[in-house]
Amino acid sequence: MWEIIVVKNKPTTSRRDFIVKSLTAISAVYFIPDIITKAESAKPLAQEVTSDTKWAMSIDVDKCAKGCTACVDACVEENGLYGFDRPETDSQWIRKLTIKNIKDDKIKVVPMLCQHCENPPCCDVCPTGASFRRVDGIVMVNQHTCIGCRYCMMACPFKARSFVHENLTEQVTNAPRGKGCVESCNFCANRIDHGISTTACEEACMKEGHNAISFGDLSDTKSRVNSALKKKDNRRLRSDLSLKQRVTYSGI
Repeated sequence: MWEIIVVKNKPTTSRRDFIVKSLTAISAVYFIPDIITKAESAKPLAQEVTSDTKWAMSIDVDKCAKGCTACVDACVEENGLYGFDRPETDSQWIRKLTIKNIKDDKIKVVPMLCQHCENPPCCDVCPTGASFRRVDGIVMVNQHTCIGCRYCMMACPFKARSFVHENLTEQVTNAPRGKGCVESCNFCANRIDHGISTTACEEACMKEGHNAISFGDLSDTKSRVNSALKKKDNRRLRSDLSLKQRVTYSGI
């Protein structure tokens, strides 16, 4: 049995860093005509969402490096999750928990994010249908219909959702957000819908050389997630709840 030691991580990307990067990107758009052309025409969706695709993630805890925040930082940059230096309320779609085995005191680091359950309790309790599950398995929140009741946050056994407490002024176009709404990891749905079959956290983990995160389509026998599932036994957290999460872990 494991117990949690650390619950909250502070990403290394600060609000100031995010603004600086955003301004740099804007400057580039103004001065490079090719970028202006690309920015003005939105990329069409690669394909319609279909149940033929089953997105999933496998996380090898044995490969997750203690002290590394690459996955957290990548998520922050991808979705514009800059903080207000308020760790207790700042949004965090992926965080790293430090856990200890109470039998032998063995320490491990576990990335925690929305588990994208096939039977999501967050969707069951949502009074407006703002929390929903796509046919490809991605659990999302519709900010237009979310009323901020936070029932979904209370229902989630993994504490994977955040509530936006502050006014947001600098946002990225691929991840619209809003004050008074609940939000969580969406498996980088915008990337997927435009033909990019990797999440920002997986990409960052690979660049660091850890390869702890494997993402892909369960229907594709050659996908990275299927390769990871074949190499090591994976388990679901709180399997007793029968939520059938699409995020599984090995090494715990």
